[in-house]
This record gives sequence, structure tokens and C-alpha cells, in this order.
Amino acid sequence: MEFNHEKLEVYQASIKLLSLVYQTMEKMPRGGGFISDQLKRASLSIPLNIAEGNAKYTTKERSRFFKIARASANECAAIFDAGSALQIIAEGTCKEAKTLLYRIVCMLSKMMK
Repeated sequence: MEFNHEKLEVYQASIKLLSLVYQTMEKMPRGGGFISDQLKRASLSIPLNIAEGNAKYTTKERSRFFKIARASANECAAIFDAGSALQIIAEGTCKEAKTLLYRIVCMLSKMMK
């Protein structure tokens, strides 16, 4: 059995991002908890809002949830930048995550129209 949101490419990308986030958090040094906590919340918000928005009946309702998911994706990009600048997140991981996040933001922007 598959829910409608599970078929969406943007949802699948957000789940891939969530997996990358949790792998990244496992590698964080002590003292990186403030970054990992915020990253955990923001990254989880993306697929949750995509799923909830996809279940709404009106375009306006769907768009509101997709906007929230897009804002969370942008927040994740900033957190990865901060983590990289503080040398808590590896540069390669940051680049991989931001490539995925850019794709997610682009897809969500199209879905809001």
C-alpha cells in the first residue's frame, strides 16, 4: 500500500535528505548538539509538511504547507552552512545536502503555483 505523497519525487528527495541528516548527526563532534537539534527539527518538517499538504483539498491549503516545507528546506541549507563554517559538518556533506535541498526547494516552488 502506498500513500499519494509517497509517489512525489519531492517527498522521496526529502526522505533522502532526512537520512543524510541523521548520518551527519552521528558524525558530529561533541558540542555540536545545538546544530544537530535544529537540523533534526527542520529536516523532519520537510517531508511532514509535504505529506500533509498533499492531502489537502484546495490549492491554497496545499500551497501553505508546501511553503512551510520550502522554508524548512531553506533553514536546513543555512544550518549546513553554519555547521560547515564551524567545522562541525564536513564540506563534502554540506555540498551534497545543499544540492539535494536546492532540488527540493525548486520542486516545492513549482508545486505552489
